[in-house]
Amino acid sequence: MLFKNTKQEKIILESISLLFILLFVYAGISKLLEFQDFQTQLGQSPLLAAFAIPVSYGVIGVELITSLLLVFENTRKWGLYLSFLLMVMFTTYIVIILNFTSFTPCSCGGVLEAMGWTEHVIFNIGFIALACISLVLHHKISGSLKNPLTKKINLYFPLLVLFLFGVITVTTLHLLSENKIHRNNAFQRKYLPHPVTTIKGISLPYNSYYIAGFEKGRIYLGNKSAPAHLLSIDTTLNNLKTHQIILNNNLKTPFFAPQIKIKNSRFFVIDGEVPIIYKGLLDDWKAELIWHGKPSETFSRVEIASQSLFVFSGLDKSSSQNVIGRINFNAFDTVAKSQLLLKKQIGGIFDTDGMLRFNQELNRLLYVYYYRNEFLTSDTKLNLDYLGRTIDTVKTATIKIITEKSGQIQTLENQPLIINKECTTFGEYVFIKSDRLGKYEPEEMLKDASIIDVYNLKTKSYDFSFYLYHYKGEKIKNFTVYENMLVGLSEKHLVLFRLQSNFFNI
Repeated sequence: MLFKNTKQEKIILESISLLFILLFVYAGISKLLEFQDFQTQLGQSPLLAAFAIPVSYGVIGVELITSLLLVFENTRKWGLYLSFLLMVMFTTYIVIILNFTSFTPCSCGGVLEAMGWTEHVIFNIGFIALACISLVLHHKISGSLKNPLTKKINLYFPLLVLFLFGVITVTTLHLLSENKIHRNNAFQRKYLPHPVTTIKGISLPYNSYYIAGFEKGRIYLGNKSAPAHLLSIDTTLNNLKTHQIILNNNLKTPFFAPQIKIKNSRFFVIDGEVPIIYKGLLDDWKAELIWHGKPSETFSRVEIASQSLFVFSGLDKSSSQNVIGRINFNAFDTVAKSQLLLKKQIGGIFDTDGMLRFNQELNRLLYVYYYRNEFLTSDTKLNLDYLGRTIDTVKTATIKIITEKSGQIQTLENQPLIINKECTTFGEYVFIKSDRLGKYEPEEMLKDASIIDVYNLKTKSYDFSFYLYHYKGEKIKNFTVYENMLVGLSEKHLVLFRLQSNFFNI
């Protein structure tokens, strides 16, 4: 006998039932009051993301129905069985989250808001035990446990069936959800818990700086307003130095938009509108002319692959289309362009506009389109290596072009939809910044952070996303990755973030 008399057993049974009623009513009402947040949490769950909408309604409905069944004595038994089933399913969910998913989401919501995942498990196991005790009491009071055979049929068998049903149901949902997410990542992000953390930031005197490069533990910043002046600072954001470039410009060449690049103890002064390239050593900051191209060899973006090899992108005047090219001082044809890498959709100018980067570790150039969910990599001979897609769903640039009466000038009718706003690449990764919200993502987050999507060039897959939080209220405008650090520039700050080693293979 569990207790001395039937009266005590009834009190215990009613007390446990009341406890479950309070738990499920509070949990259900809390979810209803914050329903959008609840759906968002499910949508970002690695286990139930693909079924967030039906699960969100189902959980609340079952919790409230269970509470109602527990109120009345005639239906209390079914309420207790449902209580047992719910707690088994909740516990299975947590066990899978902790042991069989790629990341652990935030632990939040409802009555368990202050608890971590481990405390959740202990809490749930306690309530599973209470459900079992209350069912034993209910059957004992009703007299259905007197016969050992009926005891097994009326109590143990239903509990075993419900336990297996709960575990199998949640496990199946997990497998189906994972399969659905991998098969169709259509704008449903996976967020990891703090893969990138803020280290430190410093203020800058002007808002015209850009990241010129890295060398021997120092960050170099160019200045668009004063191209011959640079700042450098070590990776602890101390020991600030200024540098003055001495340019041997005997030809008196006028510059239009010069940019400074730092690579392997050397600096390069490059202006694709001229086009022209100067090179010098960081020891003396004296630059000498190494290449002066033809008027037909202009470009808008350039990346350094080595001292003798540069890759560029820009408008090819002969074809009136954007192209990707290379400048190789060791090749017979110093300048080569590819008409095949960029695929035009609407004209071949605005629709193929994008960002050029070079991945030193993989020896591949990267091009990310602005207005469509696409990027590509190629080798330095301009052979296509990989054509990838981002998790956004826009495959065709939404661009409207106006052609002047002369037929020579084309302009955009309005600002097109930007799919990929900023990017960088390092190691096996591509980091792409997007202002486009995915499923279940709250708009309020864009007030505090930027969204960065991480793609893996080796596995050719989308890995996860993270929030890059604003620094002192300023959005990170552009960024790059240097070893295990993400270096960002806001309006007037240089900010360092650390890439956590358990999330990145760097």
